[in-house]
Amino acid sequence: MKIQTLAVALVLLATFAVLSPADAADQTAVRTGNAAFGDWTTDAPGVRRKITVADLPPPYATGSAGNFPRIVAQPADATLKVPPGFKVEQFAAGLAEPRLIRIAPNGDIFIAESSSNRIRVMRAADGGSKPERSEIFADGLSQPFGIAFWPPGPNPKFVYVGNTGSVVRFPYQAGDLHARGPAETVVASIPASGRLPGGGHWTRDVIFTPDGSKMFVSVGSHTNDADGLSRYLKSEDHRADVLEFNPDGSGFRIYAAGLRNCVGMAINPTSGDLYCSTNERDGLGDNLPPDYITHVQDGGFYGWPWYYIGDHQDPRHLGEHPELAAKAIVPDVLLQAHSASLEMLFYNGQQFPEEYRGDAFAAEHGSWNRSRRTGYKVIRVMMHDGKPTGEYEDFMTGFVTVDGDVWGRPVGVAVAHDGALLVTEDGNGTMWRISYAAAK
Repeated sequence: MKIQTLAVALVLLATFAVLSPADAADQTAVRTGNAAFGDWTTDAPGVRRKITVADLPPPYATGSAGNFPRIVAQPADATLKVPPGFKVEQFAAGLAEPRLIRIAPNGDIFIAESSSNRIRVMRAADGGSKPERSEIFADGLSQPFGIAFWPPGPNPKFVYVGNTGSVVRFPYQAGDLHARGPAETVVASIPASGRLPGGGHWTRDVIFTPDGSKMFVSVGSHTNDADGLSRYLKSEDHRADVLEFNPDGSGFRIYAAGLRNCVGMAINPTSGDLYCSTNERDGLGDNLPPDYITHVQDGGFYGWPWYYIGDHQDPRHLGEHPELAAKAIVPDVLLQAHSASLEMLFYNGQQFPEEYRGDAFAAEHGSWNRSRRTGYKVIRVMMHDGKPTGEYEDFMTGFVTVDGDVWGRPVGVAVAHDGALLVTEDGNGTMWRISYAAAK
C-alpha cells in the first residue's frame, strides 16, 4: 500500500518547539533527594535527576493512587519541547497503536502495531523527514512487540518477531517491504498472557548479541508482585526474566531473573553488555519503587517479587526468602517511580552533538499509580566511558496538557539512518522525528 493511499494515516504536519538557552538556564543543576521525584509540571528539556538508594521513601509513605490518564486528541496548539539546537516534527500519524521501532540495516523503519497484530515497514524520503512508502510487512501475528534482524550486519536473512507467546521469524533480504515467506516458529512456548487482570505483561522484546550467537527474549511478570505466590506459581514460571536461546530456538536458559517487566532491551556498543528498561511494581506509594535502566548480569537476580532496588524487602512478602536479600542487585539508573519506561537504545548516530553519542535514550509511557503524573516523555541517560553515571535528563516533553490530560504516550525510540531520533506514541498513534538543527 503506497503512502498516497494513507493520507489520513500519515499526516505530515510539522509541529516543533525549541527550548531557548534562557529557558534552559535554570535546568543545569542535578535534582537530588525529594526534588528528583518531581512530576510533569516541572518537566522540561535539560532537567536532570539523580535518584539514589538513600532517597527511597519507606513503603506506604503515601497512598497508592489510581490516577489513570485521560487520553485526548492532540490539541491544535500542542507543542513538544526539545533542547536548544534540536527540532521535533511529526513524521507520521494515524498508526494503529505503534509500539517498538527497529531500523533495518538499509534504513527501513519497522514498527510493531501490536493491537492490529502486524508489523509495518516505512521507507523515508526527502532527507528522512517523511515516509515515502508505508507497507504491511507481516500480519496475523499475536500482539507483536520485539523486532530483530539476524544475523547482525548489513545483510540479515531473517526478521525475528516477539509475539506475546512465541518467537517467529520471516525470511528477509535487505529492502523487502513484505515478508518473502511465511512465519517460521523459532520458540513455540513463551508464557503468554494477553491483557489479563493482575498484571499480565504481554510485551516480548527480542535482541541478539553482536556476534549473533545468542538471542535474548524479555518476559514480564504475570502479576504485580506475586502476592500469595503459591496461587501464581505456575503463571509466573519463566516470567519476570530475560531468557536466552540460540538463534534457532535451542539452548534455552534463564539469563537473568527478578526483573518485573524488562520491556525494552539494548546492547551497549561500548561494553557489549545487555541493558534493560524495566517497570517496577505498583502499590507501595507515589515514589516507590523506582523504575530503572540497568545493565543485566548473566545469572543476576534483581529482586522481584521479594525485594526491590537491592535488599529492600517488599512488605507484602515479609520474611520470605531471606537468603535472596544479599543477591538482589541494585540497578544502575533509578527513574521516577511509575514512569513506565519502555523501549531504550544507545545513540550511535552522527547527527547529534558529540556529547550525546553513546548515551542512552528511553521512552517513558507515563504513570497511573501516582497521584501526580510522571513520565509521558523521552529521557536521556548519561554515560561516561560506556558506564551509566546514574543521572538522566528530560529530552522531549509536552505530551501532557495544561489541564493534566494526556495526548501522547511514548513507547518506541530508534535512531534513523540519518542520525535523527524517531519516537512512537500510542495515545494518538503518531511518530515523531527529532533532528539536530545545526547538523549539516
